[in-house]
Amino acid sequence: MALEVARSCTMPEGDTVYLTARRLSAALADQPLRHGELRHPRWIDQDLAGRTVLLVRSVGKHLFLRFDDGRSLHSHLRMDGSWHLYRQGERWRHPAHHARAVLITAERVAVGFRLHDLELLATADEPKLIGHLGPDLLDADWSDEHHAEALRRLTAAEDTEIGLALLDQRIVAGVGNLYRCEVCFLLGVSPWAPVGTLTEPARAITLARRLLLHNANRPEQSTTGELARGRQHWVYQRGGQPCRRCGTRIKTGAQGDGIYARTAYFCPRCQP
Repeated sequence: MALEVARSCTMPEGDTVYLTARRLSAALADQPLRHGELRHPRWIDQDLAGRTVLLVRSVGKHLFLRFDDGRSLHSHLRMDGSWHLYRQGERWRHPAHHARAVLITAERVAVGFRLHDLELLATADEPKLIGHLGPDLLDADWSDEHHAEALRRLTAAEDTEIGLALLDQRIVAGVGNLYRCEVCFLLGVSPWAPVGTLTEPARAITLARRLLLHNANRPEQSTTGELARGRQHWVYQRGGQPCRRCGTRIKTGAQGDGIYARTAYFCPRCQP
């Protein structure tokens, strides 16, 4: 059965990319590639056949496949990118002309569709692509130092709207629109309130990490503790529906400019 290892309907959250890395690693690691094709103008002449994937790792919303020749394949899914896993001979779920990476081992086929950001680079140069990021909320080595650095970056943006600060990967890496909306609801604050108005800014970091960790190893994303359809979220994608706490209709509003604009969902009573 085909396995879509990353959703392609919206920009993925850090937990989706984390799960994608885990599934790709389980399918490809330690097996030589029989076919390794990059259908990207910059890398069309690169043949990865014969290379072995050592591991696949995620950092925030960035994905790296590390090979045994000291190189890494970097991808960022953006709004419509995705990785799929297939068995040999299985029909692809998207048109072949949307494929940007095709990696085939003896048993599995990994296809990256609509990967607009694709980079083949020395593994040692990975920091050049992610060095600007804040602490990765799903870092396996997360420590008090990571939390303190994330808090320092967040509070330094005191005049920034909370919703925009949570989405800023330079502050913390991994939060997308879903968790931005849910964290603001659980904090009881408006997404448009300045960071400086938070009475417990550390709680924003703790909540974001807790929610991402809770969903990191499954495709379903729940912030309410329920997995039933229509019960997974407090406010996200629930515009016009009653708030689960107070019954007030959930409202929506645009936040951010241009390509960074996102729809914020909020309860006007619970998040004054």
